[in-house]
Amino acid sequence: MNRFLRAAALTSLVLSLWGFAPETKAAIPDVASLRSEVERLIQSAGWRNSAWGVLAVSLERGDTLFALEPDRPLAPASNQKLFMTAAALHHLGPEYRFPTFLLANGEVRDGVLEGDLILYGTGDPAISTQLLDSPMVPWRAFASRLRELGVHTVTGHVTADASFFRGPSRNPSWDEGYLNDWYAAPVSSLTFAENVATLHFRPGSLSAPARISVTPEGVELPLLNSSVSVPAGARSSLMLIRDDPDGPIEIRGQIEAGSRELARIITVSDPAAVSVSVLRKVLQEEGIAVWGSLDKVTSPDASALTERQVLAPAFERSSPLSMLAVHYSPPLKELIQILNKQSHNLYAEILLFTVGRVTRGDASFEGGAAALEDYLRNVVGLDEQHFHVEDGSGLSPLNRATPYAFVHLLQHVSAQDYADSFWESLPEAGNRRELPRMYQSAAAGNLKAKTGTIRRVSALSGIVRSAEGEAILFSILSNRVPSTSRAKRIEDGIGIELASFSRPLAPPRGD
Repeated sequence: MNRFLRAAALTSLVLSLWGFAPETKAAIPDVASLRSEVERLIQSAGWRNSAWGVLAVSLERGDTLFALEPDRPLAPASNQKLFMTAAALHHLGPEYRFPTFLLANGEVRDGVLEGDLILYGTGDPAISTQLLDSPMVPWRAFASRLRELGVHTVTGHVTADASFFRGPSRNPSWDEGYLNDWYAAPVSSLTFAENVATLHFRPGSLSAPARISVTPEGVELPLLNSSVSVPAGARSSLMLIRDDPDGPIEIRGQIEAGSRELARIITVSDPAAVSVSVLRKVLQEEGIAVWGSLDKVTSPDASALTERQVLAPAFERSSPLSMLAVHYSPPLKELIQILNKQSHNLYAEILLFTVGRVTRGDASFEGGAAALEDYLRNVVGLDEQHFHVEDGSGLSPLNRATPYAFVHLLQHVSAQDYADSFWESLPEAGNRRELPRMYQSAAAGNLKAKTGTIRRVSALSGIVRSAEGEAILFSILSNRVPSTSRAKRIEDGIGIELASFSRPLAPPRGD
């Protein structure tokens, strides 16, 4: 008996205890053929040191179609977002919207705000071009509101209050090599343009530094430009160096005269400071003078708002604060489509912090992880042996989950009122904008699943319908794989086999 068949036999009793019915007799021919083909696909890689966990269960019958070490805890990569999505829908609801507030702590007299403007965020990740024409849209709406109130001058500061979340803004277990890249953007309750900026480089006059511009406009970055413009014919060799993602960005090397513009996307080190600097620029463009400087609040103790322990600012009559305007994000059911179809880590971490704040009063990686584990344990009904949470996105290699955990989660979600919002957020196989894999196969337009990839880790978990329309929940996790692209071809093969699987439909259940 090979190790795959031996593993399947050993898990038969465990599956029955979990509530997924194994075959008590010899597998019927259709199921036996499916199992044989899935085993062949996994063995085809020939990787002796890789670790696989696979589980496929009929949602309608409850029987196990395939199981290979389904209780093996493995790094799930971005399949972690399935946990996060379900927890957010449960605690916040599909219609939840993130508010961002513009406040004043002074009075308006003759068009002059005698005090500070305060920009207070609660984590809206969508102040960007994903769902808006421009990330400037909320700030221009705030400026329009000030003009409606007759304000033309602000005597005080423009303050960014980002104290709704607490640090660190990056998980300590994230690979340091990721931290300058968009998928490891820092978490903040004031987010602008997904907390990244694009540096554009053009040659200057000979021997002069490269000319640098930043988009979105108004974003201020700490730059140390020691580059040099060289004659045509010399090769451009610009380098961006930032060893600490919170430190300055150094530009070295040379750029050739007449060369085309070069560009590089990089994470911003202080999203709250970026947000408020852009707001001040918009105010000035709209004819509103600001006499004070930019300011920032990150500690709840220093905030007149966060210390009240409320989700939205509520003010006593004696308070000098007044709410001037509020911008709401699109509903959560739209945000999770970006989260899962683009595998957007920042969206996931903001939801982690938010769920931590809502359920435990702790908007942090630690508080969010504890809240997510509470949800998996107490709501979904998973034992602790099936998961360990470090973050909401799956970027940390220290996350752990079993295939059983994902299949059980999907089974739980399928019975909830928010199930449609959950399923609609998952990428669809064969869709070039979502999951282009498995194109022109039985899985195309059928299988919906979350992908996952970090170093030497690949994953795919979701739902697919068989040839007869039987809904099958599945999870495929692989660790220590020499090639994630090869692992994904195996995942695709399994998905296509499940989509092609054929057996008579189960008889209708009696009342």
